[in-house]
Amino acid sequence: MRIIQDLETIEAPFKSAVITIGNFDGVHIGHQALFHEVIERADTLDGTAIAMTFDPHPIRVISKNGHPPLITLVEQKTELIEKVGIDVLICVPFTMDFAALSARHFVEDILVKRIGMKVIIVGQDYTFGNRREGNVDLLMQYADELGFEVIVADWIQSSRFGNNRISSTAIRKLVMNGQMRRAGKMLGRNYQIRGTVARGRDRGGKLLGVPTANISLYDELCPRVGVYAVIVNYEGKRYPGVANIGYSPTFDDHVFTVEAHILNFKKDIYGEKIMVDFVQRLRDEKKFSSIDELAEQISQDIADGREILAPHFK
Repeated sequence: MRIIQDLETIEAPFKSAVITIGNFDGVHIGHQALFHEVIERADTLDGTAIAMTFDPHPIRVISKNGHPPLITLVEQKTELIEKVGIDVLICVPFTMDFAALSARHFVEDILVKRIGMKVIIVGQDYTFGNRREGNVDLLMQYADELGFEVIVADWIQSSRFGNNRISSTAIRKLVMNGQMRRAGKMLGRNYQIRGTVARGRDRGGKLLGVPTANISLYDELCPRVGVYAVIVNYEGKRYPGVANIGYSPTFDDHVFTVEAHILNFKKDIYGEKIMVDFVQRLRDEKKFSSIDELAEQISQDIADGREILAPHFK
């Protein structure tokens, strides 16, 4: 997949470009369906399948009232879009100047003349241009004049969720509530965090006999406080594990941490990057009356985690 981070570097229009445009936070199964539709349409035209997204997220530039945490940062979003099979990803640096572009300029000068758009596939609520002046109806007016086709994609819904629309907002809420299996079904994969293994308080191994990797997060969206069965990805290999998110109330230090005990793993990975897939929430974090009681519960968590993760390691 070719990645373009500056529109000015596009020297010539792409061949029969079929494009979809959006933030694609999470790259969930609805986004994936949209990408597959782009790819299929490009194939029929012997053209180029293109996705356009933005960094930073437009709401971070435009809104003064804060913003929700992202499900996927640019690195992971790019990997996931590439995995679907898109030919070109255009990641536009979103600035106030870009936000000020008129709808007409965006469509005619950028999409049609610079990119070579022949087909655009968007959702029903797609808006574009300064102050969101453009919508699907305006896009269709431009299509007749400028010679491209507009396809409005249907929402992806799921009977598992009361036929509600699958959306980044819904997934964000599920993750924040610790409902990892439901979030995973909407994402089409387990929710994943990424981070660097940092020096922690070194209590896991010394006091509890269970060494843990203390993770300094890259990601913004953190699952609800509690204990989880997880899959840890390191150097291309997958390991079962159990992770604790929270404040270690038994020790009364009130410091938020994300720690993972990786099963069957003895490597020194301080300073290394790992990725952690959250499979299922096991329990709430709680305060125990003694270190021994905590150790006993951790042993049970590990046993529960092994059982839940066993199908993933056959």
